[in-house]
Amino acid sequence: MNIKVDREERPDIDDIYMKAVIALSGSGGWPMSVFLTPALQPFFGATYLPPVRAHGRPSFPDVLTGLAEAYKSERDKVLEQARELTHAITSEAQVDSRAELRNEVLDLSLEQFRRRFDAQWGGFGAAPKFPHAGDIRMCLRHNTRLSDHEALFMATRTLDAMAQGGMHDQLGGGFHRYSTDREWRVPHFEKMLYDNAQLLCAFLEAFTLTKKPEYAEVARGICEWTLREMQTPEGGFASAQDADSEGEEGRFFVWTRPQLYAALGEDLGRVVAAYYDVTEAGNFEHGKSVLWVPRPASEIAAQLGMPVETLLSQLAQAKPRLFEVRKSRVHPETDDKVLTAWNGLMTSALAMAHQVLGEARYLAAAERCLAFVWSSLRQPDGTLYGTARAGRAHVDAGLDDYAFVVQALLDLYESTFDEDYIRKALSLTDLIEQQFADPARGGYFTTPKDHPDLIARLKSTHDGALPSGAAIHALSLARLGLFTEEPKLIDRAFAAIHALGAAARRFPQAFSHLLMALDFLAGSPREIVVAGELTDAKTQNLLTTLRTSFRPERVVALARTDADVGLLPLLEGKHPAPSGPQVYVCEDRVCQAPVSTLEELRTQLARPRGRVTLPPPAPVP
Repeated sequence: MNIKVDREERPDIDDIYMKAVIALSGSGGWPMSVFLTPALQPFFGATYLPPVRAHGRPSFPDVLTGLAEAYKSERDKVLEQARELTHAITSEAQVDSRAELRNEVLDLSLEQFRRRFDAQWGGFGAAPKFPHAGDIRMCLRHNTRLSDHEALFMATRTLDAMAQGGMHDQLGGGFHRYSTDREWRVPHFEKMLYDNAQLLCAFLEAFTLTKKPEYAEVARGICEWTLREMQTPEGGFASAQDADSEGEEGRFFVWTRPQLYAALGEDLGRVVAAYYDVTEAGNFEHGKSVLWVPRPASEIAAQLGMPVETLLSQLAQAKPRLFEVRKSRVHPETDDKVLTAWNGLMTSALAMAHQVLGEARYLAAAERCLAFVWSSLRQPDGTLYGTARAGRAHVDAGLDDYAFVVQALLDLYESTFDEDYIRKALSLTDLIEQQFADPARGGYFTTPKDHPDLIARLKSTHDGALPSGAAIHALSLARLGLFTEEPKLIDRAFAAIHALGAAARRFPQAFSHLLMALDFLAGSPREIVVAGELTDAKTQNLLTTLRTSFRPERVVALARTDADVGLLPLLEGKHPAPSGPQVYVCEDRVCQAPVSTLEELRTQLARPRGRVTLPPPAPVP
């Protein structure tokens, strides 16, 4: 029997059998073919197998013939190998990785970033280059923690290079999957929802820290692409757009000089070609060029003999015209399946975009997406489905689905102060504990208990293309603990961090989201309460000041007249002043004097916070 698995719908299956392929061949990748016994145990696996023998690789028919013969003539040997391989995969999840994580691991993380950083083009490591938004966000936190300008440079140089590169869709907004080269020039043209959600958060945080308007512009472009091209009629978000159209990768996105001249006229076309490096020879295939910005506008303006302001004005005229011309091309296909985890990430990102950019449409889209998840991706018993398409939801959700939705609910609370989002987050948090927690060794499995069709339960450990679900959940537990003043939630956050301590100490760069949770708790997080009505313009001004300041180690709540103090005890005793709304900035339930002016609030936010050591992990039973 042949079974084709969509690895985006079933990452649990992909994780298990990818480990088998890596164990057998020393490397992994996609496409992936794995051959199983009737008990679902793998006995052979490989990545790409060509239809005919080539470059030293056996053909797919050759492999089939050889495996059929081996299974027929040496079945006992094949089955024994399958059992041994399955045991190795299963044993990995039984390793106890608990170890104490101290602040020193944050310093080691920064040192690893320094060693791998490409100072000329940004990013970490060599080509191909992936966005690694979590690493960028961790560098921003390193800068704040240590006032380390090199950490800030690593983040901003990477964001600048990506924004100016061909990986960034210069006309339509959003980012392609990765860069094939060191310079971020030529991308793999597929666009993924989860990449754009994570990059949106990175650019928004960089904007709040640096106030650089270009970062806000890039963030708006991601939001507009998402709302324009990825939102489904039901309110969820599609998962991806293909790299190809009309059988060619990138055909929809690339340009030649004659195409620019035809769309814009020769004079304006010449300016645009110079700015976006569209040459006669091309920087891509078949004489075509990916639009990118390898030189500063001032240098290009000088080359063209015009003021920079004139150049920028002409570009502003040209971009919408080129976008309209591009719309007439055959568009890449969209994979319209809705994945719970990825929609959780984008809901969080759009909620943050609303907070930072003040755009109501982004919040409306985030709330609509969450409403779709809650109404259409929940099972009768309250558990989640992992995916939906064409009105049909299916597949039990995994840890990432739950963790990213909980994070989205908390971000929506901080955007709307609708306490029902906190209640929903608490209900899913309870399900995570019931379905995914490992009481013996700490941490969380990626799949729920009593999952009959898998040969192993694996753990959510390091970040990959997606953040670690366990790391995201650790931070959400900490935030929920501050909101509710519930010590057991904070204890669970500590435990979730320490559960991966041994691995994180060995290679912290692979654990940036876990270290964000560590930094959050170790940095004495603030509980900030705005006392006032959301409809009051002064309340909105105070919230805007909070939201546009880079202060990630905090939670923000609203003490309005009808607030549920039983749900959110940190609101108790916090009221507006006779003159109107005011803000309480607290640490560990100890509050500074409430302030009511923006200047006073900025002063309190600028005060340094203490750093604490996390309690050690629970002893191994």
